[in-house]
Amino acid sequence: MNDYQEKLTKLLLDKNEQLSYNEARTWVELLWDDFETTQAKAGREYKGSEATERIVKQWIENYGPKLHEFTTSNPKYEKYLNQNKKMLH
Repeated sequence: MNDYQEKLTKLLLDKNEQLSYNEARTWVELLWDDFETTQAKAGREYKGSEATERIVKQWIENYGPKLHEFTTSNPKYEKYLNQNKKMLH
């Protein structure tokens, strides 16, 4: 899973220069977790890391350039990303 997430982090950094490496990695982990959690809650069969990677990659392609703007309207994500910034100081 870490290899998948590392590739996705690099992709997100290519798409969004506003994000630091730690912020991009946090976004990838949050998107990954949200997708897998949503699938599980819906009772869907687990399709593996490859399926999750495809979906998260698609989200990054579509929304990656604007993800840094999303935290202002979503406190759930803001909490994780602000926590990440505090760790850097």
